[in-house]
Amino acid sequence: MHMSLMVHWNPDPEIWPGVLPIRWYGLLFMSGFVFGYQILKRFWLTENRRPEDLDDLALYVGLGTILGARLGHCLFYEPAYYLSHPFEILKVWQGGLASHGAAILIPITLAIYVRRNPNYSFWWIIDRLVVVVALAGGLIRLGNLMNSEIVGAPTGLPWGFVFERLGDSFPRHPSQLYEAAFYFLTFFLLYRMHQRGSLLVRPGAMLGVFLVLVFGFRFGIEFIKADQVAFEAGMVLNMGQWLSLPAVSLGLWLWLRPANPAASNA
Repeated sequence: MHMSLMVHWNPDPEIWPGVLPIRWYGLLFMSGFVFGYQILKRFWLTENRRPEDLDDLALYVGLGTILGARLGHCLFYEPAYYLSHPFEILKVWQGGLASHGAAILIPITLAIYVRRNPNYSFWWIIDRLVVVVALAGGLIRLGNLMNSEIVGAPTGLPWGFVFERLGDSFPRHPSQLYEAAFYFLTFFLLYRMHQRGSLLVRPGAMLGVFLVLVFGFRFGIEFIKADQVAFEAGMVLNMGQWLSLPAVSLGLWLWLRPANPAASNA
């Protein structure tokens, strides 16, 4: 083992400890919304849409993200505890968010938005929204790194991280960095696809690419991550992998299905 390359990781989750209770995770989480809004505003302007419409859309997506991610964690990973203590679900600040829950609720809130804004179609919005969701996913994983959470399994590779805040004395895979790097790469790929516009003529195709890449990678990375909850210890596939399989299957269908000439992407 190349001990000299090992990273001893122990940052304080708070940016200014003891001064302001602002955490790196919260800052990076909100940065995803801020940067995402600016990128979507550019999309709206270049495609002759009203950028003012983004204000309401941001509210719907924000609610879908936070509520979905929180409910996803509570119901997928710790249902017995949270169903016995339902008021604990409201304590989002104590941590516990699951991307699979957000992936379920965001389309639902988006469908509600479209019903109230008939000038937009569901597919038109979501095929552009996934570009910035990939960027936000990378920023959130950096927040997980600053919290020393969602860590990897033990490794003998020279770039292993010793998460001292967890009491570790051995290196682990910095799985948060692996995921962040892949999600940023996915963002650049999707952004380039949007610029080219070749997939935008097929409603849902961009969403399909996003689902296959993000949740396909999520399925694979789980093999080198530590279990998040105790009940995963005896599972061949953990909860994150089981939840990723439907997303990848749906993504493949959306990506590869034949174009429908009658479909409208207005």
